[in-house]
Amino acid sequence: MRDVATVSSARATLPAAADRRRRRVGPPELSVVMPVYNEGAVIAEVIETWLDELARLGVDFELLAYDDGSRDDTGKILTGLSVHRPDLVVTSQANAGHGPTILRGYREARGEWVFQVDSDDEMSAEHFGLLWAQRGDHDLILGRRQHRDAPLARRIITAASRLTVWVLFGRAVTDVNAPYRLIRRAALVSILSRIPADAFAPNVIMSGLACRDRLRVREVWVPHRGRRAGVVSIVKWRLWKAAARAFGQTVMVALRARRSK
Repeated sequence: MRDVATVSSARATLPAAADRRRRRVGPPELSVVMPVYNEGAVIAEVIETWLDELARLGVDFELLAYDDGSRDDTGKILTGLSVHRPDLVVTSQANAGHGPTILRGYREARGEWVFQVDSDDEMSAEHFGLLWAQRGDHDLILGRRQHRDAPLARRIITAASRLTVWVLFGRAVTDVNAPYRLIRRAALVSILSRIPADAFAPNVIMSGLACRDRLRVREVWVPHRGRRAGVVSIVKWRLWKAAARAFGQTVMVALRARRSK
């Protein structure tokens, strides 16, 4: 079941959560999973903005930042930030790729709700409240990218990914690879068991399995802006090769799902 909403702003004054976090016993209410690669120019601002926004919303949270083998000073910056921000958990690893890093974060997240966002600041923290406020009646809430200005190759791949999911699983999600998604942990655990550990685009597969599992899905328009710094890690022919790999993995999961009926 899909529901799409158009909204503009989520900024409002809410109580801070600092005292609750200091008294935390057990898992947090929310885990934020953020893969990071070569974002030294912006990562400090991005992390600080997310930490401040989540605190402003009064959320009991942890932010899990994964430095995926960055070659710049990203790791050093993240480590420095974590010294003074107890809600920031930094993990450094050899480069594994965006998909496997997201999957690691999903598996290590402890919150009742899990939110995944990229570190490039193309979808900002100020709109998270729009998703958070609607969690009570849904299992998966996605930020559907609004005003996305992507190169032709990426637009083609996005359309192909959407069509693949719709044909194989159903039409529960439009922006199937949106990197701005909030999912109930109970639903996530079930989905993770069916996604390959080396999945290139695990969020695409998640979108399909959400449809198959008949999760209560809602999409909310969230403004998308261009990358301010850094570079896209997959370009030219590698992009098409990666898309083919993601397509094959998505088909494999769909066939397994049908056989398990």
